[in-house]
Amino acid sequence: MATVELRFSAQPEHVRTARLVAAAVARRAGVDEAVLDEVRLAVGEACSRAVGLHRSHGLTAPVRVLLSEEEKTFSIEVGDEVPGSGGGAAAGGRATDGEAADAEEEDEMGLAVISGLVDDMEVSSSEGGGVIRMSWPAAPPAAAPDRAAP
Repeated sequence: MATVELRFSAQPEHVRTARLVAAAVARRAGVDEAVLDEVRLAVGEACSRAVGLHRSHGLTAPVRVLLSEEEKTFSIEVGDEVPGSGGGAAAGGRATDGEAADAEEEDEMGLAVISGLVDDMEVSSSEGGGVIRMSWPAAPPAAAPDRAAP
C-alpha cells in the first residue's frame, strides 16, 4: 500500500494544488480516467471545507490530506483540527448566531456535493478534529507488453 501525505496551510489558494496532487496520485493508482474529474471536485470541496473551518476558528495548523493506494481501492482522507467538525461548521465556533447558521448551511451543502461525487464516503469527528474519508475503485496499471518475444 502506497501512501502520499500532503499538508498545507489553510489558505484557499492551496486547494488547487491538493486537487492536482490527488488527480495525479489517483491516475497512478489506476482510477479510471472518467472518474478523475469527480476525484478532483470531491478533494476540492473537502479541502475548501477544511480551509474554511480552520480560518473561521482562527487555527494556524495545516490541513492534512492522505492519499492511499490499496489493492483495488484508492482512498483520500482530508482532515482538519477543529474539534467536533465532522457534523457541522458551527461546532465550537466563534461566530454569531446568524454567521453560525450560514456556515452550517454552507458546510452541509459542501458535504452534499461530496456525497454526490463519491460512492463511498465517511465523515467522522473527535476532539482532535474532523476527517472526510472518500474512496474509489482502482485497478493497478497494466504492465507493458514484453517486446522481446518473437
